[in-house]
Amino acid sequence: MRLSHRFLAAVSRSQPSKLKKPSISLDHFIQRQRVLSLWREIMRALIKVPPSSTRTELHRYARDEFERHRGVSDIQHIRYLISTGKAEFETMRRYIDEQITA
Repeated sequence: MRLSHRFLAAVSRSQPSKLKKPSISLDHFIQRQRVLSLWREIMRALIKVPPSSTRTELHRYARDEFERHRGVSDIQHIRYLISTGKAEFETMRRYIDEQITA
């Protein structure tokens, strides 16, 4: 059995990784989780809006903003985008709350 483990270890070292992308840093991982959390929070809030053109428009706006900044890799810029996104979302949330109560 030991021989087979060594063989597998040798094979795995000689073969290139099947990962398409290089691994990301811890900071990038944390920021990515914050971005995904913000996205989920926005989507959960939009579900509360009755199906209408307003709901579709808000969803399209949110998606377009996330897509527009998809390629950003600078940590400081990502942090800035998350904070401005949260501020915009709070404004959107107030609007959504008005739509729900109306």
